[in-house]
Amino acid sequence: MTAIETPTTSTPDRGTDEVSERLLESAARLSRNAMTEIDWSQPMDPDHHGCSPEWSTLYGTDYWDELTDAQRVALTRHEFASIMTVGIWFEMILQELVFRDQYLGAYHRPEFQFALTEIADECRHSIMFAKASEKMVGTSYRPGPAIGRLGRVFAHTARGAVAYAGILVAEEVLDVFQRGCMRDDRVLPFIRTINEIHVLEESRHMKYAREQVRASVADMSPRKRAFCALYTSLGAREIVSNLVQPQAYADAGLDPERALAERRTNKHFHAMVRSNCTHLMEFLDEVGLLTPAARRNYRRVHMI
Repeated sequence: MTAIETPTTSTPDRGTDEVSERLLESAARLSRNAMTEIDWSQPMDPDHHGCSPEWSTLYGTDYWDELTDAQRVALTRHEFASIMTVGIWFEMILQELVFRDQYLGAYHRPEFQFALTEIADECRHSIMFAKASEKMVGTSYRPGPAIGRLGRVFAHTARGAVAYAGILVAEEVLDVFQRGCMRDDRVLPFIRTINEIHVLEESRHMKYAREQVRASVADMSPRKRAFCALYTSLGAREIVSNLVQPQAYADAGLDPERALAERRTNKHFHAMVRSNCTHLMEFLDEVGLLTPAARRNYRRVHMI
């Protein structure tokens, strides 16, 4: 644990408090609740996708060209259900990291109050994703046991810049998929609403995470910064690699081995991910967390 970062009580500065106050005001004015905003009893149009076809991991491949329209709809629904429910997995890790960071925090400060607001938001998001997956495909997806164990290790060891950089990367990755689909009329209306809610509220969380990362790396030694950069990139690599589980392809009626093989060489999908991660990479570079070793991991999952 010491090698990663010794746990410390959060000590927010004035700048962090000012950002937190603005985020608290935004949360009070703009927060939305999918459980009351969406009519979950409405039937689904059989022609509507779970995500924009262009955001399917197989779009542009020979396998995609062989699928019927109905198969493409089923595929995008199972893919997006996997993205949402794997998202629940890392949102639970996120909550544990924030709780741990705030355990003996300055409870009267805006920074602490927004941290708990973020946790409340994440709980609502996880319920929203679970409900959407239940309605859309009637199942959920999780990373395999080995990745599940690695997630537990990260949740119990990450602190400071490692924790918040990991949070930022995970949130940005999910945000990339949802921004690409939230205004597409080909996507199920309730999924578009979910995407709008999540993108809106995660924008606050990402702003908060950026401020925490900046504060954490300000006086960090080059050696610790290099370790933080590497550890964050390893987490990002596993998150991106596990977003669409092989079982999602099988449940959509596809051959999972062929689907995975075509996904690995799908230049269209790789370009979509890379172009939408530009701002994240720029921020990591700005704060010194885009080292050569980290770049190699991001490049392996086409984030750079």
